[in-house]
Amino acid sequence: MKQLFTSESVSEGHPDKVCDQISDTILDVFLRRDPYARTAIETLATTNRVIIAGETKSSIAVSAEEIENAVRTCIKKIGYEQDGFNWKNVEITNLIHGQSADIALGVDINGAGDQGIMFGYAKKEKGFDTEYMPLAIYLSNRILHNLSQARHCGEISGLEPDAKSQVTLEYDGPIPVGVRKIVVSTQHSADLSQGEVREIVKKYIQKSLPEGWMPSDENILINPTGRFVIGGPDGDTGLTGRKIIVDNYGGYAPHGGGAFSGKDPTKVDRSAAYMLRYLAKNIVASGIADECLLQLSYAIGIAEPLSLFIDCKGSNRVDETCILQTIRKNVDLTPRGIISCLNLRRPIYEPTAAYGHFGRAPREDGSFSWEKLDLTEEFKKCL
Repeated sequence: MKQLFTSESVSEGHPDKVCDQISDTILDVFLRRDPYARTAIETLATTNRVIIAGETKSSIAVSAEEIENAVRTCIKKIGYEQDGFNWKNVEITNLIHGQSADIALGVDINGAGDQGIMFGYAKKEKGFDTEYMPLAIYLSNRILHNLSQARHCGEISGLEPDAKSQVTLEYDGPIPVGVRKIVVSTQHSADLSQGEVREIVKKYIQKSLPEGWMPSDENILINPTGRFVIGGPDGDTGLTGRKIIVDNYGGYAPHGGGAFSGKDPTKVDRSAAYMLRYLAKNIVASGIADECLLQLSYAIGIAEPLSLFIDCKGSNRVDETCILQTIRKNVDLTPRGIISCLNLRRPIYEPTAAYGHFGRAPREDGSFSWEKLDLTEEFKKCL
């Protein structure tokens, strides 16, 4: 049976992603001062204005000036120096205050920072190396990341930071057989014609796709409205946490509803989702399943998860009960255990806030530790 499936991504200059990066930049500022700092930072961005709010708890104070400088540096790194949004003169309003003592009470005894459900997922796409990510979101991220790199290194000019992509794949049963539609909308200078924008973008689409997978010209939609000069927070207000499907698996897997950015690792919305990705990826990489979906649930102030669920979509070569037993044997799923296993009390979060939290290579600074493959031998023992 042939089916179509679509995933989208957004660039680091998309208004919501600007906010995610600012929230995670502030989180990293606190963690550099105090590895045990707690934060829940929300950001709003609009025409030449950024508003930050939320709750923090830290043994070492972080000044308002330091936070403002970090916000400006983040915006500059993204590339915003426009009339309607400029890192130099954007107005920053800081409404951050202390964490609620009621919330802190549960976390202080190593419990979860909130109730909720979290999912983790990994998939082996037959014939493709996608870091165990679904192919459509992998390609959507890759198109925009390649465009971004070209913009930052000066390889191209005239394209601005705000962009979106969308990839529609055709599957024949479980196997992807081709790209059927691609949509890319990218902010650009007024000097570029739509023909010039199209030629620039098509080059990086082709670079991003598997060889021979470039769709026909009529199936490549670039700036469908015909003009995209006003963009970023000047064109559309951004908020932290509004791109949770982009951050995860592009719609291939369920989502528990909690956003990641701005949250320290005591918040299981983030840390448990990272742990479940780590486990699902190791399960699939071990060869005992081609696809794996995991779910955890927590109650605020309670350390142990309330439930652990697995579904390998019929692709498993061993009983799922054995897989669950291996997880329980090798991994501590309390918030403290997750933080320790993945070494999450470090300023490693700003890089996660654009182009997906998953399917990224682990870095020397410790970011993306949940992508490491060091449990595969344990899962192979189920065979």
